[in-house]
Amino acid sequence: MKLHWQIAVALVLAVTVGGFSAPDSDIVAVCGFVGGLFLNGLKMVVIPLIAASIIHALMTLGGDPNALTRMGAKSMVYYLSTSLLAVLTGLLMINLLHPGIIDGVPAAKLLGLTEKSSVAGGISTGKLSDAAAVFQRMIPANPIEAAATTNMLGVVFFSLLYGFFAARLSGDFADTQRAFWGGVRETMMGITGLVMKTAPIGVFALVAKAYSNTGLEAAKPLLWFFVAVLGGLVIHTFVTMSLVIWLAARASPLRMLQAMSPALLTAFSTSTSAGTLPITMDCVRRRAGVSERVTSFTLPLGAAINLDGSALYECAVAMFFAQAYGLHLDLTTQFIIVWMALITSMGVTGIPSASLVAITIILGAIGLPVEGIGVIFAVDRVLDMCRTAVNVYGDACGSVVVARLEGETEILKNSV
Repeated sequence: MKLHWQIAVALVLAVTVGGFSAPDSDIVAVCGFVGGLFLNGLKMVVIPLIAASIIHALMTLGGDPNALTRMGAKSMVYYLSTSLLAVLTGLLMINLLHPGIIDGVPAAKLLGLTEKSSVAGGISTGKLSDAAAVFQRMIPANPIEAAATTNMLGVVFFSLLYGFFAARLSGDFADTQRAFWGGVRETMMGITGLVMKTAPIGVFALVAKAYSNTGLEAAKPLLWFFVAVLGGLVIHTFVTMSLVIWLAARASPLRMLQAMSPALLTAFSTSTSAGTLPITMDCVRRRAGVSERVTSFTLPLGAAINLDGSALYECAVAMFFAQAYGLHLDLTTQFIIVWMALITSMGVTGIPSASLVAITIILGAIGLPVEGIGVIFAVDRVLDMCRTAVNVYGDACGSVVVARLEGETEILKNSV
């Protein structure tokens, strides 16, 4: 049975067990213990996995001469711009619909989450309301201490800096560094895969514990959260990306959607951007009319670092939990969420359940506990399918835009 079906079965069992269990029963206590183990396993892999992924990605990119060409620069500007627009769309939808507020009351209790006071204390300790403190945390005096205290801003910044200069090494030094960090990344991905194999058990424990306290009341905030995220994904795909295709590529958005329909359906059904890449490349070349020179560079690069749907989702989850705890996030903290969603969506590519790992990072960066991750599993599967399709479509649009900027004129001219 595939993992997502295992998780679906676990959710049904969790609702059943939680519905018939008293909050102070031994079963709920055991579920709390097992759920805590699962969350600890997720936290365990975050620091080494993200550091190794970012460093190795930068070394691989820096070792490719094409990455420094004009086409590479245009691609990076596109990826950063559209990912930022996606994150801001998610931020807007959560602020408009307020899924974490039900009938004027924060939904933490409905979702079985920690009391507000302890969470607010964690954020206060982090001094995230002070803009100067944010940048101080971004440049750690001791990167080892930053890792030990889960200062993800510091870890990400140091990893970017390390990867940038490691990519400029030559000879044996470069080969050794690339092999080492590639080995660390593969090892941590293996451990992450092991942790995710226990996800059905962890999800069962977390949801059963939450459901024993909340019952069906938890469904209402999750439904509004689902609507907010799905609405954001729809707006980004059919409004934002259509404007990008129309203005930057001077092409028909409808033709673009028609050309990419096989790849989008594959991405939606498989929930894997990397697995869809061969079909994406075929659609962009044969149906959209982009040259092989552009597609062979932009699409693999986009699949590695351009995940618009995932970035939108990660930002939305963090904001949803902040609302559920009744916290008013100032602009500085919201900036951190936007920044971390943008960076982590690029840094966790290829990792099993990448968005889950990225959400763990973002919640930790703003001082929120990761206990709520188990709750969103109830709607995560469908949203995962949707955001994967958005990721693939964003990559394809990027290839079309770069091709147009490179002077290609036969884009989206053929009927499909």
